[in-house]
Amino acid sequence: MPSFEFVLLVIVGCGLVTWLNRVLPFLLLKRFELPMAAVEFLSFVPVVIMAALWFTGLFHQHLGQLPSLDWPNLISSVPTVIAAVVSKNLLVIVAVGVISLALIRLVM
Repeated sequence: MPSFEFVLLVIVGCGLVTWLNRVLPFLLLKRFELPMAAVEFLSFVPVVIMAALWFTGLFHQHLGQLPSLDWPNLISSVPTVIAAVVSKNLLVIVAVGVISLALIRLVM
């Protein structure tokens, strides 16, 4: 059984490492300027993350079989993608997605 001091040290150490990972890039970028190519490349990161989350929600994996479509998520994606193209506002996109999925689950 680990001692209390060891557990406390691990928690504080993990907190410090997490804090440094989040704060250090801001401190470094305050003093240095990234090349335009890096800024342009990093501008795609939020889109890629959202797409990855979206695609994982569209499929159900079954062992030994091909993935199957999650039809309610696919159907609710249509108005959500339309809202994304029209508004380009994350709050509107999330609201349309949640409301459309709630309505589809209510009907199905």
